[in-house]
Amino acid sequence: MAFDAADAAVARGVDVLLIDTAGRLHTQANLMRQLTKIRDVVAKKLPGAPHEVLLVLDATAGQNAIAQAEVFTNAINITGIFLAKLDGTAKGGIVLAIRDRLGIPVKLIGVGETPEDVEPFDPDSFVDAMFEEG
Repeated sequence: MAFDAADAAVARGVDVLLIDTAGRLHTQANLMRQLTKIRDVVAKKLPGAPHEVLLVLDATAGQNAIAQAEVFTNAINITGIFLAKLDGTAKGGIVLAIRDRLGIPVKLIGVGETPEDVEPFDPDSFVDAMFEEG
């Protein structure tokens, strides 16, 4: 399916192709192998691909997110984090440890459930929100 999508993107001359591989757990070796295969298939069709690999992390995730980021990075070289579910009480502080340990930056945040709720990551606002009272 990923090869067909890449093939169609090339044929249509599109600038951006998003491939969503949601539903993978870092503890499921067969799905992680499949993920590397998807990456390799797309790279054969699109030179230099993937150009961006975002790991979507739930802002409520705790220490397990570090292990998740490590395994995904080892498998497919994560280039950034999309921190989802920041519209609730979660602060998403685990991304500080991930950045420190693995060097993976946060690139996008989700503050709701619609495409309009996706925002670029603003470190200053993030830090302010982490230490807000109430």
